[in-house]
Amino acid sequence: MYNVAIVGGGPAGIFAALEITKLKPDWKVILVEKGVQIEKRKCLLREGYEKCPTCKKCGLLCGWGGAGAFSDGKLTLTPDVGGHLLDYMPRKSVEELVKYTDDTYLKFGATDEVFGTDKEVFADIERAATLAELKLVHSPVRHLGTERSLDVLKNMQDYLTQKITILYDTIADKLIVENGCVKGFITQDNQKIEAEHIIIAPGREGADWLTHEFSKNKIGMVNNAVDVGVRVELPAPVFEPITDKLYESKLIYHSPTFGDEVRTFCMNPYGEVVTENYSGISTVNGHSYGNKEFRTQNTNFALLVSEKFTEPFKEPIAYGQHVARLANMLAGGVLVQRFGDLLDGRRSTPERIKSSIITPTLSCATPGDLSLVLPYRQMTAIIEMLYALDKIAPGTASRYTLLYGIEVKFYSGRVKLTNDLETEGVKNLYAIGDGAGVTRGLIQASASGVHAARIICSK
Repeated sequence: MYNVAIVGGGPAGIFAALEITKLKPDWKVILVEKGVQIEKRKCLLREGYEKCPTCKKCGLLCGWGGAGAFSDGKLTLTPDVGGHLLDYMPRKSVEELVKYTDDTYLKFGATDEVFGTDKEVFADIERAATLAELKLVHSPVRHLGTERSLDVLKNMQDYLTQKITILYDTIADKLIVENGCVKGFITQDNQKIEAEHIIIAPGREGADWLTHEFSKNKIGMVNNAVDVGVRVELPAPVFEPITDKLYESKLIYHSPTFGDEVRTFCMNPYGEVVTENYSGISTVNGHSYGNKEFRTQNTNFALLVSEKFTEPFKEPIAYGQHVARLANMLAGGVLVQRFGDLLDGRRSTPERIKSSIITPTLSCATPGDLSLVLPYRQMTAIIEMLYALDKIAPGTASRYTLLYGIEVKFYSGRVKLTNDLETEGVKNLYAIGDGAGVTRGLIQASASGVHAARIICSK
């Protein structure tokens, strides 16, 4: 019997464990993680494979640190970006959580540099964005880089190994709920883990499992918007006037044709495009490094269209999976297309890609036609957003700009929670992080873990 059992070793689960061990050092805590220790995580594609072998457990998504471990480690230091914590507590409380979480990252080795703090510089870029009908969200960013992010997470892993029980290669399978109260869970290898409090933090990789398991136990879910889009790659000089000052620009646009919201997400100056495997579905993402030695000549970022569906639609994750599978069906993995070819209504070919002024950093992507994958409405919004971005970063709408697909975020299901992040209807069961639809970024995911831990310890 444990005081607390945590499902998931991503930032939400890690920070929950860190806070509990600080407040209640004598408590018995166990954390189960689907993947392996951070030093054992690897991606075969990045080690020389020509195509993603679609591992049973994707090394970029599963393991200590979660999907954020191999990201470029951007800590967005504002409550306005990266999640919905403002729905559960006052702004001042979220701001304090963000500051506390950021200080913890610093304690474990995060870099001191923060981008986007110069208000005059931000105001100049904001003015240009406003004239282009874009909204620029003020979001100071602490950039770790992929390699520094791994070091920080390794330090946290080493620290917690001395404090709690950690089970790797262990998958939570079934919750044990009796008389409206959670008692524990059963793993896939039939281990029974009992605890007074359970924290579910499965990340985006486990969002589908969470949705089905919670539905089985009649734990309420609501639909977030479905975020589906493409990853854009272009020469780094195109965005240098913005990225050299802000590092990442959070830009929001409402397309004139349909009025859909389109936003930039996860901007990676001098970075690389990568592929991820969600249970056999290949999607696309981006990384960048803090060390200049590893920098590329390109910048990449996602353009995500947020669609809100009406009843009776209740499967946003399944919808995202369906669109991604279409791209996989056509390409055997990730598709890539030049923007000019998309506008001309023709598929890109290896020859056309080679004749471009930009070299793809994801060499295994298959040239093709994204218009056969993305619905017309979403594709129209993305095209209109590219033209809007071209006004503040000339060259964005170049015919050579590369579009990779599909990028989809599997945090569309959102658990019905109290302000304590406890599930409605089942006592002592808490859901946090991206997989629960509560957050969508490192800082707020980490902060949600701290908040849930404090609530549990206060009881």
